[in-house]
Amino acid sequence: MGSAISLSEANSAFSLALLKQLSNNNKTGNIFFSPFSISSALAMVMLGARGNTATQMSECLQTEDCWGDVHSSFAQLLTVLNRTDAPFTFSVANRLYREKSCPFTQEFLIQSKKHYRAELESVDFKTRSEEVRIDVNHWVQQHTPGNITEVVDEDDLNELTRLVLFTATHFKGYWIKDFSWSETYDAQFWLNKNNSKPVEMMKQEEDFAFTFIEEANCKILEMPYCGKEVSMLIFLPAEIEDDTTGLEKLGKELTYEKFVAWTHPGQMQTYHIDVRLPRFTLEETYDLNTVLSSMGMVDAFDHTKCDFSGMSGRKDLVLSKVIHKAFVKVHEKATEATFVDMCWDITPP
Repeated sequence: MGSAISLSEANSAFSLALLKQLSNNNKTGNIFFSPFSISSALAMVMLGARGNTATQMSECLQTEDCWGDVHSSFAQLLTVLNRTDAPFTFSVANRLYREKSCPFTQEFLIQSKKHYRAELESVDFKTRSEEVRIDVNHWVQQHTPGNITEVVDEDDLNELTRLVLFTATHFKGYWIKDFSWSETYDAQFWLNKNNSKPVEMMKQEEDFAFTFIEEANCKILEMPYCGKEVSMLIFLPAEIEDDTTGLEKLGKELTYEKFVAWTHPGQMQTYHIDVRLPRFTLEETYDLNTVLSSMGMVDAFDHTKCDFSGMSGRKDLVLSKVIHKAFVKVHEKATEATFVDMCWDITPP
């Protein structure tokens, strides 16, 4: 066991590890996800995991060396993030849908409510799965301001479904120094040395925190949102050496320790910067089963090895699917991002 770390450190380390795995599968395309949304959803599942299944999940999430109880730390973090007096919008909602005929332990249900504020609804997956699907999608729409409208398809729920867990996360922050709509212009955005695409390019000249990391040959720009509690950090490789985006090499070198050192306030200095940033909207969907398995979370997806007896009191459940949906919109005045995570537990046929 290593030295004790905070949940923030664990989440950051998990984020970078997941980024590398997703990058291996997509070397030139967009990658956009919320590590917090994914880790908090999986942590709720981990509440019901036991034995080697729980150990693998903790190692995957890199929470095995966290101070104190991981779930209590998530509860504290949710309290901070969900506060109403923040200068930005950040909301997290969790919900459990359980098959009404399948018994779940009171301990699991109580701890889900206590630590993750997860509301519980008992439903009939066996004979009324379509009604449940419509209800679930309606709940998602309510908690994602219309950015993500449908997360459960017609074939996702059936008579084998025992539990579906949802995490919906929404962020909106307004730039301290916003872009002028009148300055936005049509331009080419270079994806690599040989390919570009037309974009609407936002433009402003202002004072921003900036640094150049020689060892990574990379520029880093910090663009804060109102209140200066949260920022967008932009990493821009100074050169592209091949047909990729240039971020592949940076991703291989980036570690949690380097990220903290490179973005430390003492490393950044204020410069008058000419910023050109594309206005964009991205939507991504990730099936995380294979990715999480490659990160060591193997037994949870194997019905011959999984142990979720902390949920039902028996080893009769297997994690069948983990899906992450992501939406982000960056424009002249603000950034808006929405995420939904879904975890299915079923009884193996």
